Amino acid sequence: MKIAVVGLGKAGLPLAAVIADSGLEVIGVDISKERVAKINKGINPIPEEQELGVLLKKHAGSNLKATTDYNDAKQCDAFIVIVPLLIDDAKKPDFAILKQAFLAVAEVMKPKSLVVLETTVPPGTTETKVKQWLDSSGKPYYLAYSPERIMTGYSISRYREFPKVVAGIDAESGRLALELYKRFCNAVHLVSSIRTAELIKVAEGVYRDVNIALANELYKVSNELGVDFYEVRKYANHRYCHIHKPGNVGGHCIPIYPWFLINQHNVPLIKLARELNDEMLNFYAKRLQQIVPKGGKVLVVGLSFREGVKEVAYSRSIPLIAMLKQQGYEVYVYDPLFTEEEIRGLGFKYSKDFSSMDGIIVMNYYPELRDGLMLYKDKVVDVKGVFNDFAVD
Repeated sequence: MKIAVVGLGKAGLPLAAVIADSGLEVIGVDISKERVAKINKGINPIPEEQELGVLLKKHAGSNLKATTDYNDAKQCDAFIVIVPLLIDDAKKPDFAILKQAFLAVAEVMKPKSLVVLETTVPPGTTETKVKQWLDSSGKPYYLAYSPERIMTGYSISRYREFPKVVAGIDAESGRLALELYKRFCNAVHLVSSIRTAELIKVAEGVYRDVNIALANELYKVSNELGVDFYEVRKYANHRYCHIHKPGNVGGHCIPIYPWFLINQHNVPLIKLARELNDEMLNFYAKRLQQIVPKGGKVLVVGLSFREGVKEVAYSRSIPLIAMLKQQGYEVYVYDPLFTEEEIRGLGFKYSKDFSSMDGIIVMNYYPELRDGLMLYKDKVVDVKGVFNDFAVD
């Protein structure tokens, strides 16, 4: 088989590499000429994915080729689409990128091709919008859904360790998708319907969001009682209890997926959890105010949405910086993943001099910074439990 992977971002490129490593021929399609050029040269554009670099050196230019032209995928037997689904300011999904990708696939696919969506979407999307876009081709095709279940930095291993879910719009589509994914995933489960598969992925994100909200509430209570939340968590957790770590919730996944249900269903608990997690910025800003008077110099440590991933999209540090500036603070930024030029290029003041700051707020945890931060512990708002031995697990 020859497989097309549409979208070579942080999720699509590891998928394409894993498929190529299974022995299948892969054509990767992406709109970025720069990224396509790097991939074809065997250069890893996602350096935090170390295993990915090994696979690209092994397969790029042979059974893994990247292109910006959908016509190069005309001879493919299956198309796996994994492009972003963003939300707008009203928290509504913007299907523009997804629609563009599927209309392009519809134009070049052969009759009876298998088309699989991996992007996380509101339940019901595949059998309505995606089907409508593909129907525009007038060609017969098979349609399936298999949500990605990776984590940037560990994506390659997830295909070996995590079970994969697939579902077809009909029995034959499901069977074909199951047979395809068995070629490169260790454990694949065919579920009863596409809507079931769609909700499985959304439910995973909602589970984490709700449980982080619970952890945030318990963290606040612990502060009020003068007890160590992380010690409470360590000894409360056992076989039947798993309290998550508290903190800000950023990134493309957990803060986004709950809105797919909030916008369509009556889910007050899920909505409240989402609001509580977003409000944590106010909680940490108030703690900073107890340390630093307005007008003071503040350093935000961590610009990315989480440590180890160089990505500012949906980073909670950015609205925090805006909030602190509005409150009258002089705000500086430091993140080991970014150069001084990159931070300044994003419009922020740069500093890594802890001693010159009136206050420091640690949004991401980098172990190599712990000893340096420890010297100024009294002026640090420790979002990530940097100084707490119980927080390490």
